[in-house]
Amino acid sequence: MISLTSPVETRAHGWPAGAKLVALCAAIVVLFATDVLAAHAIFLGLTLGLYALPGRRFLRTGLNRLKPLWIFAAVILIWHVVTADPRAGLVIVLRMVTAVALANLVTMTTRLTDMMAVVRWLLTPLRRFGLRTEVVELAMALVIRFTPVLAEKGRLLALAWRARAVRRVGWRIVTPLAALAIDDAEHVAEALRARGGVAVTQVDRPGGRQ
Repeated sequence: MISLTSPVETRAHGWPAGAKLVALCAAIVVLFATDVLAAHAIFLGLTLGLYALPGRRFLRTGLNRLKPLWIFAAVILIWHVVTADPRAGLVIVLRMVTAVALANLVTMTTRLTDMMAVVRWLLTPLRRFGLRTEVVELAMALVIRFTPVLAEKGRLLALAWRARAVRRVGWRIVTPLAALAIDDAEHVAEALRARGGVAVTQVDRPGGRQ
């Protein structure tokens, strides 16, 4: 899931988060259950149709969030062309793009708090084994929240590179992007500490009682 909730209100925004996540899991199972190229082309077409239903703005926003996939798609296709199996490469690419597009569609139409509520419910039984579910919930929320943020900062770094250099953007922006990610992580950690951090329960304290 690579984007935040869409500002364009759709009918899907009012659907239960749990139902959408279950439907996503079922769709992923179907995608991996077939290797028929035509079927995957149809699946991708239907997914793009779902993006188009709310209007051009929603479609444009959703497709922009999928742009980072082209690098992975190109690598997969090139590899399968070299290994003389381009059909398998097309199936993998179509499956990957459809799966990520569906996951992105869920995040665009679901509030982060609603998804975390589902995760909290799913992890509740694990508390009996000492798992601090609030830490897992926070980690997942941060990943979902900061993935598009880092992607945008990477895009801005690439634009800055093109404005100042003749050579193409390459691995050289990895270091400044990593530095930005670490800087963001430090700011988030400081903000969490300022707000008391993740609450420590009596069970988590040394010598605490059940």
